[in-house]
Amino acid sequence: MSLLQLQLPLSQFKSLNLSTPFLHGTSVVSAKPSSSTTIHHHQQRHTYLPPIRAMRSLQGRVICTANDKTVNVEVTRLAPHPKYKRRVRKKKKFQAHDPENQFQIGDLVQLEKCKPISKKKTFLAIPVPKRTAAKQPKESAPQDIGIPLESDSSSQV
Repeated sequence: MSLLQLQLPLSQFKSLNLSTPFLHGTSVVSAKPSSSTTIHHHQQRHTYLPPIRAMRSLQGRVICTANDKTVNVEVTRLAPHPKYKRRVRKKKKFQAHDPENQFQIGDLVQLEKCKPISKKKTFLAIPVPKRTAAKQPKESAPQDIGIPLESDSSSQV
């Protein structure tokens, strides 16, 4: 049956109000819990948390310095192989900003994320301090422990 078959006056339909205050956002929602659901715990207000900044710095080796104020850096990471589950080296090249042209091929640099400088340059190259050798060289001669060797005693007799 359609509306024409019911033959209802149109004035009834004009008086229908299908909208509610809640649908239009004018309804006030109580911020306090009702007395039946009172929570005795201290309620904390949510403060603004800064966004998580993942992968903001990388470390790699300079492979090309041909461009002015730009270095190409190769970053190597270890990732599990999808089928064999063994760790394999994955390499990726990034372009980084080098304002003083201070880096040479083979230098170890740290890449810091920054605002885009050009289409492909979004990193700033920072020098990494060279590691100091912590290992002490091994002594070639054994230390004297105070026990004479047989070869020394035979020569004395």
